[in-house]
Amino acid sequence: MKTPREILLEQHRAATPKLDAIRHECVGQASSLSQNKMSETGKMPVLLLIWRELIFPSRGIWASLAAIWIFIFVANVSQRDRSQMTMAKPSSSPEMVLSFRQQEKMLAELIGSGEPHVAEQPKTFSPRPSSRRQFEIFTT
Repeated sequence: MKTPREILLEQHRAATPKLDAIRHECVGQASSLSQNKMSETGKMPVLLLIWRELIFPSRGIWASLAAIWIFIFVANVSQRDRSQMTMAKPSSSPEMVLSFRQQEKMLAELIGSGEPHVAEQPKTFSPRPSSRRQFEIFTT
């Protein structure tokens, strides 16, 4: 007993060579067209392939990213201060020095010491060679 598949293949076996000829003709035309496009455009197929594979399918995402960057740029530009800010010059005018000394005297009176408090100068740190440090550690 033959299966339905075998019966159909037997009936259409005569059409197989004609279908193969049509298939070879179509594939040959398509390959010759693609070769002609490659030779005519040079690097264009690579750029077109990148466009089709990377950018075009996710164009919504790319548009969203572009909109976000435009928003960030506009926000950054709008936050800038248009006026030129002038830096305050440190002035050591005699009036300032006098008022500072008066404030020191008042503070000293409030604290209770008779002399104005003079800030100690910070000690300068000069590192010693590491070999000497190791030697001191071992000897002590």
